[in-house]
Amino acid sequence: MLAPINRGGLLSGQEKQDLDYETARNELVEVVRKLEAGGLPLEDSLALWERGETLAAVCERHLAGARARVESALASVESVDGGLNRTNGGE
Repeated sequence: MLAPINRGGLLSGQEKQDLDYETARNELVEVVRKLEAGGLPLEDSLALWERGETLAAVCERHLAGARARVESALASVESVDGGLNRTNGGE
């Protein structure tokens, strides 16, 4: 079930911070399902679309953070590997 839509379907700053990736993704899937089913009044469709755009942005923010963490971890491993290779004569 969708959370109540506020201010035309937009999430407040606190709501954006509180939503974890899975919750935002699941709600976005539900928004898309309802929009694809059709039959909603125009204003309801627009409110859902706006909420979907906001939820998609929340998901993108989480994914960007995860991507940065993976890249940082890979860079750390590569720097350790690079140091080992120099210490071991490049083997």
